[in-house]
Amino acid sequence: MELGIGIGWRPEIADTVEELPGVDWVEVVAENICPGHLPAALTRLRSRGVKVIPHGVSLGLGGADRPSEQRLADLAERATALGAPLVTEHIAFVRAGGVLTASPQLEAGHLLPVPRTWDALKVLCENVRIAQDALPVPLALENIAALIAWPDEELTEGQFLAELVERTGVRLLIDVANLHTNHVNRGEDPSAALDELPVEAIAYVHVAGGIERDGVWHDTHAHPVTQPVLDVLTELRSRVSPPGVLLERDDDFPPAAELSAELTTIRATLAAAAAPGPHGGRSTASGPRGEARAHEVPEARGQVETGRWSSPAPRERVALDQAALLSALVAGTPAPEGFDSRRLRVQSRALAAKRADVVAKVAPELLEILGAGYRAAFLAYAKSRPMRAGYRRDALDFAEQLLVAGRPEDDNARRLLTRWWEERVAPHPPRRSTRLVRAARAALVRR
Repeated sequence: MELGIGIGWRPEIADTVEELPGVDWVEVVAENICPGHLPAALTRLRSRGVKVIPHGVSLGLGGADRPSEQRLADLAERATALGAPLVTEHIAFVRAGGVLTASPQLEAGHLLPVPRTWDALKVLCENVRIAQDALPVPLALENIAALIAWPDEELTEGQFLAELVERTGVRLLIDVANLHTNHVNRGEDPSAALDELPVEAIAYVHVAGGIERDGVWHDTHAHPVTQPVLDVLTELRSRVSPPGVLLERDDDFPPAAELSAELTTIRATLAAAAAPGPHGGRSTASGPRGEARAHEVPEARGQVETGRWSSPAPRERVALDQAALLSALVAGTPAPEGFDSRRLRVQSRALAAKRADVVAKVAPELLEILGAGYRAAFLAYAKSRPMRAGYRRDALDFAEQLLVAGRPEDDNARRLLTRWWEERVAPHPPRRSTRLVRAARAALVRR
């Protein structure tokens, strides 16, 4: 299925996307779409024959738990409502804890990397099959960007993706910006990953911008696409002609002319890479990828054949590992053995910042009420209160915590915040004594 050149559709740039020349298709964040009330701008695009693909962010197929039936049903409903030819998600986990670990479930609020181990691969494959059975259209999965690396991984990224495709038949959404991110942050060679992964399974490609700070690449989706990312796109195009390529932008949206220029640059990059030359027309059918899978992967597979993969309770082992990592990131518990503590602190700050940004979007009234003090207050709250039930609940819990503490200090702001909270939760915010009782109960549960 040929898609062509696309752009991520966001409400903030809905009018711009309609006017951009040469946009063949768009991608929407699945969780932001209500099937019964599609935005008029999306409906107009569909009437013009522009394909719309829902892109999920909350399934957590790389997590230890089996995927939620309700989340799968919601994603299937969105695919049907949009007439989508496929749906996409991520190779990531987004929550941990719960029944498998006999501990409270924690939400990351963002995508976290799956360990590239045989245990994690088995769990991921089972979850992917469950999702495939529940969805009305094919599924494609995206490689994610990571600030941290799991210790003692057994597979490279390319090998992990190749094994996933072989066992499930799932398609791939390759994000070249994420390959660049993992090059900077984890020392992984994008060319080696492209050599090892099954490029023929690519459904489409993401291209996005980011920024480097203190030797760490942040995949922001809020900056222009850089040349190193375009270089990875060139490497990919030298191996395969992807059915579609999409520009992602989630924040700090530039004028229409700049978005159009970035799309033009992407087209030019693809055209140049396809031309005859040192890399043009390169085929990997019997090249580097074949060599890697003939030597390295079967060596790891021997662990499966001798019982490594069939050892008991892989879900439980994955669950404990992921819960320990997420707890260190969002609840301040000690770092699990083998992780880079400095990188964990960077990831922890990034998760808290992302959480603050999203809460401000889902509850913009909090920004209006608290003004310049919002961000510092939220980050202080987030240090001791992990997210457990999504961003809207997080906004309410944040407001409740401020009110219980007698904040904000400004009387008018406190009245406004009380009214906002009351309208959404209950007639009266809890008293301090109620809050203390809740905290004591939560402490007993954690024990």
